[in-house]
Formats: sequence, structure tokens, C-alpha cells
Amino acid sequence: MRLRPFLPFATDLAAAAAGLLLALAFPRPDLAPLAWFALVPLLLVMHRHPFRSGFVAGVAFFALVLYWLNVVMVTFGGLPLVLSLVAYLLLVAYLALFFAAATWGACRLREKAKLAVVLTLPILWVGLEFLRGWLFTGFPWALLGYSQQSSLTLLQSADLCGVYGLSFLLILVNAALAALVQRLRGGNGPWPWRGAVAALLLVAAAWSYGSWRLGTDLDRRDKTLQTTVVQGNIDQSVKWDPAFQRSTVEIYRNLSLAATPAPELLVWPESATPFYYQSGGLLADEVRDVARQRQAFLLFGSPAYERSNLRDRYLNSAFLLAPAGEILGRSDKVHLVPFGEYVPLSTFLPFVNKLVAGIGDFSPGTVSPLPLDGHRLGVLVCYEAIFPELARDYVQKGSELLVNVTNDAWYGHTSAPYQHLAMARFRAVENRIWLARAANTGISAFVAPSGRILGATDIFTTTSSSASVGLGARPTLYGRIGDSLPLFCLGLGIIWLVRTREHFARG
Repeated sequence: MRLRPFLPFATDLAAAAAGLLLALAFPRPDLAPLAWFALVPLLLVMHRHPFRSGFVAGVAFFALVLYWLNVVMVTFGGLPLVLSLVAYLLLVAYLALFFAAATWGACRLREKAKLAVVLTLPILWVGLEFLRGWLFTGFPWALLGYSQQSSLTLLQSADLCGVYGLSFLLILVNAALAALVQRLRGGNGPWPWRGAVAALLLVAAAWSYGSWRLGTDLDRRDKTLQTTVVQGNIDQSVKWDPAFQRSTVEIYRNLSLAATPAPELLVWPESATPFYYQSGGLLADEVRDVARQRQAFLLFGSPAYERSNLRDRYLNSAFLLAPAGEILGRSDKVHLVPFGEYVPLSTFLPFVNKLVAGIGDFSPGTVSPLPLDGHRLGVLVCYEAIFPELARDYVQKGSELLVNVTNDAWYGHTSAPYQHLAMARFRAVENRIWLARAANTGISAFVAPSGRILGATDIFTTTSSSASVGLGARPTLYGRIGDSLPLFCLGLGIIWLVRTREHFARG
């Protein structure tokens, strides 16, 4: 009886420890094995306070994984530290609700429907991860499966069910381990062998599949393209200062002209030209001259606009130039960053400004691959690389190479650039396609269809990196079924919970 007042504190402590351990599985420090058992402390205590314990674990997890948001908001967004902390904590609390909903749902299904947590929690968790990637435009950052990005063997299974398949497997293993620990501690009922055997068999299957896939020639293509990604390392504080426009173009020009071996495609990062390229002028001429001198295709980020009688539209775009300098096409960013590139409900929030300096509110574009000498490029601008369905859409529309142009300067020297690259890595495996990544301050790299990373640069260095990338995507199960697994999980979870409500009403 004397220990009872301390039980809520002990439960919260165990839940917070689980969240922190799970966060350590992500870059950085990227301790991937932790994800296989990190949530066990939470699962052992969640029955006491199902919603609260999941929420505490979620707060601990997202607070550590997303700590870098304060750097973005204070250093580059110009927010006072107090307001930055408030916004950061509000986002962390919102994201933690998805953890809380999963633990509450699993406990309710165990109580009302007698369904084991090892069965329900993986389904609820994956369904809620999918919902998190869609609700309010979506923020699928740090989905559980991404914790295994450094395990090349396990990464191969992403071409089956995407990142969500690994999330499912990780939660299943955590739930099976928790059930075994609970039984070892003297829990009632039979030994939970079925869950443990199912988890063991699925892990063995994923490992065997990955080993087999790595033994095949995943990365070779009949047609290749010598590609150079250019990392200008332009300081974010001067990026949009007109006084630095010429020096910015000169940096990219010099790096491009010095690149060896001779590139067939040059890729500059997001907003590499901090002016309207389509308006022409001397700086635009200098950009075209790079393509002409190198006799190479040039893809670069630039703001764009479309005039109309109703209103002007501003777009975050990437232009593709032919070796002769003419424009072959423009790809506009489809998935915009809330409060970074536009203000949601701006009519009702006139006092809220964007966090990122530069152009006014952007408008979304459409999925439009760019033509390149009989081939097609799919361009993912900035954090579009964290949306699996978007990369898949580009491949479904004929893209033979994915290109991620981004500006990660506003993350500073934090773990965010490493997390961002880790998520982009999955897009190459899911679609078995090469991905070239040009980042203003890094990390620039090439990702092979096997998930291998080539030519990765250090952050905050002025450099370039080159590789011969293959053209063409190979068929994958994920390419055919897309996000069917998480959709199924979300639907089944809703049906289960509705039925418990009906059962409660009848009772």
C-alpha cells in the first residue's frame, strides 16, 4: 500500500525511458538495435495508465528526435526562445498523441475484446503512423521503421511494404518481448509462444530476404548517367540577400566547371539561384552558360511564378536546362512545408509569419517528371523525400531517376541532416531506383537501389560529388500495392475499436 502513491511516477519514468531509448535508435547516434526492445518498458506498464503512458513515451521520443526545431525557429525563423519552446512543445505534444492512441487502443482491445497486445499493437501503431503522415498535410518524420536505415540487410524489405513494414516488425518484436518478460515475472495465463514464434519467423524471413536481395545485381542498369551533385554551402543568413546573388552563382559555376569526370548531368540544390531565373537577366545568362560550357544537362532549384488575372502564384521549383542552355522543363514542389513555405489558414492567422525568409507564400505544384534525352527525372524538393507515396507517384509516372534537391542549412550542426538522408534512402529501395541528392550545406550523396550510399559529403563544406547512376526503376511489390499495409491496419484498427464501443453499449 505504501508504494501505491509512487506507481504513477514509476509508470511515467518507465514510459519516458522507453521513448528516450527509442529516440537513440535514430540518427544520431543511430543505435539501430535499440529499436527492437526500447518500447518494452512502456509495454510492461501501459496497462496502468494506457493513454498517459503512451503520451509520456511519445513526448520523450519526439522531444529528443526533434530537438533541432528550436535551432530552426530561433536562429533562422527569428522567434524568441520562449515562443520557439512553446511551438516546439505543442508539436511534440501533438505527435505524442499518436503514441498515446496506440497504447490506449491496444489496452482497450485487450480489456474489451480479449485481443492480445502482440496482435493489436503492431496494427494500431502502423495505422496511426500512416495517419500521422496524412493528417493536417502530414508529418511522417521519424517513423519507427526509419530507425533501421543503417541495417542494409533489413532495409531491403522496404521494397515489399515500404517503411511501414519495418515499423510493423519492430512493434511486433517489442510486444512479443514484453509478453515474455511479463510471463517470466509471474504473469497469469499460458506462455505467449505464438507471438514470440511469429515475431521470430518474420524477423528471420526479413533477414533472409534482405540477404538474398543483396546477393543479386540490384544496382546495375544498362543505361547510366554520369552525374555531379554540387554543394555550394551558402550561409542561410545571406542566402536571400541580393548583394550575395552574384557570388552565389559564381560558387556553383566554379564547382560545376571543375567537376571531374565530365558530368552529363549537373544538379544544384533547392533555391540554388535565389532569384527568379525565368525572368532572365545577367545572372540567368551565367547559369545557362554553365550548361553550355560543360555540355551537360543542368538541374537547379529556383523560385518561380505564374501570372494570372486572379492572383500571382509563387512556386518552389527546379528547372532543367539542356546542354545548349534552353529550358527543358520545370518541376514544382508538390508538398509544401507548413509555416515554412506557406501559413495554413492565413486568412484567420494574419499575425503569423513564415519561418523561412525569401519569397511570399508558395503554391503547390503537380507530379510532373522532367524529360531528359528520352528519359525522365522525378524531382523531390526538400522534405518531399520523406513522403513515400510522392516518390512512388513519380516512379509510376515514368521517372527513371529520382533527384532530391534540398537546403538543409537551417538545421545547423544538428542530427536533422542525417535523419533527412536516412529517410530519403528508403525511397530508393522502395522503388528500386537510383536517387541523387544535392543539398546546399549537405549531406549530398547518391543512393543506389540497394540502399547503399555513395559519395556522401560532409556537412557545411563547399564541394561536389560525382557518380555514374543507373537509369530505370525495377518493379517492386511496394510499387504495385503502395501503402496498402498501413491503410489495412488503419481500417482494421478502426473496426476493432468501433466494435468494442458497440459491445460496451450493449453491456
